[in-house]
Amino acid sequence: MTADTATGRIWTPWRTVFAFGLVSLAADMVYEGMRAMSGPLLGELGASALTVGLVTGAGEGIALMLRLLTGAWADQGQNRWRLTFIGYGMTAVCVPLLAITPFLGAAGLATATVLILLERTGKAVRSPAKSALLADMATQTGRGKGFGVHKALDQVGAFAGPLLLAGMAALTGVLWPGFALLAIPGALSMLLLVQVRRRAPRLPGDDDGPPPATKGVLSGLRTAIGTELPGAFHVFSLATAFMTAGLMTFGVISFRLVDRDLVAVAVVPLVYAAAMAIEAAGALVTGQLFDRWGGGVLLAVPALVAVVPLLVFADTLWVVFAGIAVWAVATAIQDSTVKAYVADLVPSARRATAYGVFAAVQGLGALGGGALAGALVERHLPVLAVVVAAMQVVAAVLVGWTLLRADRLTRA
Repeated sequence: MTADTATGRIWTPWRTVFAFGLVSLAADMVYEGMRAMSGPLLGELGASALTVGLVTGAGEGIALMLRLLTGAWADQGQNRWRLTFIGYGMTAVCVPLLAITPFLGAAGLATATVLILLERTGKAVRSPAKSALLADMATQTGRGKGFGVHKALDQVGAFAGPLLLAGMAALTGVLWPGFALLAIPGALSMLLLVQVRRRAPRLPGDDDGPPPATKGVLSGLRTAIGTELPGAFHVFSLATAFMTAGLMTFGVISFRLVDRDLVAVAVVPLVYAAAMAIEAAGALVTGQLFDRWGGGVLLAVPALVAVVPLLVFADTLWVVFAGIAVWAVATAIQDSTVKAYVADLVPSARRATAYGVFAAVQGLGALGGGALAGALVERHLPVLAVVVAAMQVVAAVLVGWTLLRADRLTRA
């Protein structure tokens, strides 16, 4: 322990990781609350179902695809802290401002649309930089455990935010007070982030240094898409895209639950909350296993994903719940332990770029998987199960190749 740590000026690695997780917890309350209620809010402001779909779909596309640019930007000139602050700040400001949109008359819908898209842009701005910072912070704690703890705290916020808005809506009969109340966790996330920045141990990205040399358009594009990153990283990203494509979204699962009259609509949020709790626990456990056994634990993901359709689309409720539990564990590994392994595949100075590329490829997998599930879930379930299983065989082969390649490079 250093003198600075003993006097309280510099935090230990574990305290830093935990505090960074609290930042995500508070911010997740804000933007997950917004995501849970953005559709009803837009509907109240006069949006059609098509408009709601376009706005929310465009927001998710921005949150994923824009990371190609923001990831490379975070690595050039060491902008990781700066972009993390900007991204969280955009969320903390834009979501509470949605509270004023019902009072803007005809301009309310347009204003809400802009605020929602700006919040999703903030997610894209901060995510690669934040993941790169977390990878550096968790070097001494164990990356699997560090990412697992961060994900678990993140899920607490994802659970609490929607419940907060639902409670306020039930209490007041309108939506805007809930959005206004989210200003509190938004401000808390920024105050916590300031403390983390001040008291975190020195990280590789802390030295801003001189601005990078200006690059041509073609060179900048190559940097953004990660052509300089190791081949094993790109193969692993492709494997993750196949895993993501096969992993059903909860929207598809919940649609099937209600459509088959297995649960009432009012019960769906409780099922989702239970899944989030399992996901938090899964992140903690698999993080521990990753630090102990290495990347081999990731071979469990294709196996888990392959059985999800067989369980969640059954007609027996307890089987469906078992499938949702499996889905939650697979999602936990995808969102935490997988990111820890990405940090092992790329140099520290290029991690933000790598996380940006990784998110974009994963986003393409999610887009394709969503279309696949939507097309087959109602009338062609056996075909869907076979296609998902085939994709997971491909994913397992690619993950296995990555593990062997990384092991050979380590030995060399």
